[in-house]
Amino acid sequence: MSTFQNTTTSSIIFLLTGVPGLEGFHIWISIPFCFLYATALSGNSLILFTIITQPSLHEPMYYFLSMLSTTDLGLSISTLATMLGIFWFNAREISFNACLSQMFFIKLFTVMESSVLLAMAFDRYVAISNPLRYATILTDSRIAQIGVAIVIRGTVMLTPMVALLKRLTFCRSHVLHHSYCFHPDVMKLSCTDTRINNAVGLTAMISTVGVDSVIILFSYVLIIRTVLSIASSEERKKAFRHASPISGQ
Repeated sequence: MSTFQNTTTSSIIFLLTGVPGLEGFHIWISIPFCFLYATALSGNSLILFTIITQPSLHEPMYYFLSMLSTTDLGLSISTLATMLGIFWFNAREISFNACLSQMFFIKLFTVMESSVLLAMAFDRYVAISNPLRYATILTDSRIAQIGVAIVIRGTVMLTPMVALLKRLTFCRSHVLHHSYCFHPDVMKLSCTDTRINNAVGLTAMISTVGVDSVIILFSYVLIIRTVLSIASSEERKKAFRHASPISGQ
């Protein structure tokens, strides 16, 4: 009889391998990842602290930048913390429910980051094409609504993809060949038909990150076209500075 029998999902324990093929070098691999983790935590925390404590930065672009820092923090904690646990302490075991939770938050923060970048592109488009109405279009209440919509959008789009994994049965190896729970990896271990899972997962990512990327690209094409239509060379340079997400305010 197979060692890995069909069991209830709540009792399944997965094993994370770390970096495939480089298991013997985990201690060395952990050094750059530790640096990245510390940089992400300190850098994004500093950005959030600066924006919160400086009234002069209470502007739409910086609100969006703080949202971007928050999502980056979430992604770092969701992925790098688990990776360092494997590299340093060989903490490879993860329960099915914990795996689903990690997978959900990684996907959620990814979609939220994409949505925030879309919002930042919209902010720059309004600043360039409608500067006189900028303050009335991007009010504090509207930015708060955008922030709530970003969270709701990600949650609604990704919950079915993760929840559908609950219907799967696992009768093969429970080894996941990554440093965190990767959606395709989990499905490969199932002995259930995963076509619905594949379709729902692909649809969710295309309709969020895929669509966002196309709209962001299109918005910056419009911004560049608007800037190039400005007659004065000095005004064009000023407009290009405003089009930058960081130097826009």
